[in-house]
Amino acid sequence: MWYQKVRFIFKDKELRNRILFVLMILAIFRLLANIPIPGIDTAKLREFFSAQGAFGGAGEGGLSGPLNLYNLFVGGALNNLSLVMLGLGPYITGVIILQLLTLIFPQLAKMYKEEGEAGKQKFNQYGRILTVPLAGLQGYGMLALLQKQGLIGGLSPIILFSSVLTIVGGAVLLMWLGELISEKGIGNGISFLIFAGIVAHFSESVRQAFVDISMDPSKVTFYLIFFALALFIISGVVLITEARRNIPVSYTKRVRGFKMYGGVSTYLPLNVNPAGVMPIIFAMSILLFPSMIGGVLGEKGGILAGFFESFSNFFNPKLNPFGYGLFYFTLVVLFTYFYTAVIFDPKAVSKNLQKMGGFIPGIRPGEKTADFLSYILNRVEFIGAIFLGLIAVLPSLIGGFTGVTGFTFLIGGTSVLIMVSVVLETQRAIKAQMEMREYESF
Repeated sequence: MWYQKVRFIFKDKELRNRILFVLMILAIFRLLANIPIPGIDTAKLREFFSAQGAFGGAGEGGLSGPLNLYNLFVGGALNNLSLVMLGLGPYITGVIILQLLTLIFPQLAKMYKEEGEAGKQKFNQYGRILTVPLAGLQGYGMLALLQKQGLIGGLSPIILFSSVLTIVGGAVLLMWLGELISEKGIGNGISFLIFAGIVAHFSESVRQAFVDISMDPSKVTFYLIFFALALFIISGVVLITEARRNIPVSYTKRVRGFKMYGGVSTYLPLNVNPAGVMPIIFAMSILLFPSMIGGVLGEKGGILAGFFESFSNFFNPKLNPFGYGLFYFTLVVLFTYFYTAVIFDPKAVSKNLQKMGGFIPGIRPGEKTADFLSYILNRVEFIGAIFLGLIAVLPSLIGGFTGVTGFTFLIGGTSVLIMVSVVLETQRAIKAQMEMREYESF
């Protein structure tokens, strides 16, 4: 029973310490998210987030505007202008840039894909180094943008410089805390911190739900419909996240000395969603920039002011829900195919199979195997791409149908995928730790 597993977890000293360590790091993260940068008045910024969506007059409430959307994934750290206001954005951006550069620089691709664990550690080190300048650029850009919007007062050069240094330090500290969770805790630390940022809105959403229902009891029906749809979506995400297409693989028998190796049959799993959550992150990043750029340039006046305002409104989910949703869906589908091409190379898989004496029954090793894998992958990931696209646009569709805006993290594309992935990954990690200890005791 589940309670026996919980009792076993807290009975084992090492496993209990790992879980308590993760909880301690998450508590530190939430503390940092509520400590503002010194010398900056955040009263107008908080009022802005509570009153409306960002840029372009997105309307009231909800996490609809670009800044509100970003604020969701850093657990409200942006509206406090806190030490960790950028969250893990600079680190994730740095890793994504390096992964894209593997398509241009063969040496970088070789280090990442062929040099084993040492190559991946070196690759990750480059990502950490790239985080520092990216955090500086994003921090300066965010402060400059908030100044232009009148959300924070004018900053002197000294305060601006110290604020940017503080933001860079917070981004590096958060990256270090994430790696500590991966090393001494359970599961992936980066995913854990993003997960903590998303679910940090839960208590506020519960409070808002009670306020809405107390003011208008008829909204109970809409909330029930909303939670039923959210449960259905989360079940679908779990199904697609765990779904795999197993390709049978056999290994030839080899004799070395007096021992025989191989002669076994196994399978090569291809995920229905091989790209994970990255396509939605890519698409969301692209959709954030037009709104921000259009919102800033549209206020400067001049001949092109109307053009920039229209440009910003086109990428506003409140003012142009159909165009925004269609463009968002298309970007997610395209990036799913693009990112899968980066992380999965059928030719490399075919080459490795051939080196180990493996083959797919009925398919010749080498180029024919690579073509077969590409054929299967393209059809499998089509389902995953369409699913990701639908998940990405569902929040606006369901929010518009039910009128519920508080629990958007339960149906939001990136948020629900991260939540499901972190829960499943943590469950597998705890299960592996328990099985290892049961095996040792046996």
